Amino acid sequence: MFANLINGEWVQSAHAIVNRNPSDLSDVIGEYASADRQQTLDAIAAARQAAPAWAATTPQQRFDILDRAGSEILARKEELGRLLSREEGKILAEGMGEVVRAGNIFKYFAGECLRQHGEVLDSVRPGIEVNITREPLGVVGIIAPWNFPIAIPAWKIAPALAYGNAVVFKPASVVPASSWALADILHRAGVPAGVFNLVMGSGREVGDVLLNAGLDGISFTGSQDTGKKVAAACLGSGSKFQLEMGGKNPLVVLDDADLKLAVEAAINGAYFSTGQRCTASSRLVVTAGIHDAFVEAMVSRLKTLKVGHALDISSHIGPVVDAGQLQQDLDYVGIATAEGGLLAYGGERLQAEKDGYYMSPALITGTHNQMRINREEVFGPVASVIKVADFEEALTIANDTPFGLVSGICTQSLKLATQFRRRAAAGMVMVNLPTAGVDYHVPFGGRKGSSYGPREQGRYAAEFYTTVKTAYVAA
Repeated sequence: MFANLINGEWVQSAHAIVNRNPSDLSDVIGEYASADRQQTLDAIAAARQAAPAWAATTPQQRFDILDRAGSEILARKEELGRLLSREEGKILAEGMGEVVRAGNIFKYFAGECLRQHGEVLDSVRPGIEVNITREPLGVVGIIAPWNFPIAIPAWKIAPALAYGNAVVFKPASVVPASSWALADILHRAGVPAGVFNLVMGSGREVGDVLLNAGLDGISFTGSQDTGKKVAAACLGSGSKFQLEMGGKNPLVVLDDADLKLAVEAAINGAYFSTGQRCTASSRLVVTAGIHDAFVEAMVSRLKTLKVGHALDISSHIGPVVDAGQLQQDLDYVGIATAEGGLLAYGGERLQAEKDGYYMSPALITGTHNQMRINREEVFGPVASVIKVADFEEALTIANDTPFGLVSGICTQSLKLATQFRRRAAAGMVMVNLPTAGVDYHVPFGGRKGSSYGPREQGRYAAEFYTTVKTAYVAA
């Protein structure tokens, strides 16, 4: 059994999480220790004890550890990518790409240890100097989702450690292997005992303890419903919190769009990574003049995609992560057609050589923006088409959503692209690009129901993982 990492020691548990390959349910990746409440409390206590000494380490010490971790992740990209694809289901090329991103994130934040920022100002009062500096929060709880099992933990853990915080990390129970591998790398890279703790287990036990322990900060990525619970718990305890809670992202296609480019952007954004991305373009908002040609081209392109085993190099789309997610995806297809949508392609469970959670990518046409398929996040290979008259209606529909993570447009008009970029009610905007696919050195986050709190990634990560101190010094 793969153990939890608590206070620098690998600790077993009475119960295990059985990790199965969604491409082949007979393939058991391993059994991973499921932490109980007491072990979670032990991890928190270890982090609290270790936090002051870690905060006092030199930037060079933190750089060396994070850089070593990043180097090992990159050196093992094929091995770790294969492990990731086995447990989460994204195809091998995507799994390896995610591992490379995680390695680059650790390298970037290793550099951030040395790229320190502060201010020295004159007071408005004579003879007084003002120093503005940043200090670590203290102990940060990190709760990560299953859809990016090494990249999302990396973009939370790396800045937390870089800015001098101790960490208690709870990964999603369905994907413990990538998180365990990351914990093992950090442990061997030299993170001191108690500074980084891994507690695998259920939200009912591990998550509940983290939310009610009065930690200095909680960084959460997951569903809106769970995010609201995180917020309520943190408000009650006074913990600083950061939430990323998904999206219902539009990709607008205007009449003047390059049709091939628009189709590829839609295919990539809606269906790659099995559509299990918070940045997926699940609403395709298409103007009337190009609508029919776009739908026809989409169906033709979908017919060329192979759904299959994640490790089969001929597969374009892997399986859905588990049985519950598969059923949710199929249910939403049924809901959409019951409300009047037309299933132009896919939307069925597929049988493969190995028993797994396979589904054909679904394209639903004839929808309007008030249908459930266009209001609620499906989180699978399902996209709907909304036909509109012109740019202004497309923009209105794009913004008419409780979410606001990312918004995209395909057009050859610089004027309309600029208007869209300025008027889109989203944290990120893509022009002639898929809505999914972001860089690790720039801020990530949205508006409205998608996000709460400071942005993640890049130098903006300091806004969450540090607190500002203003000191007045008399000369």
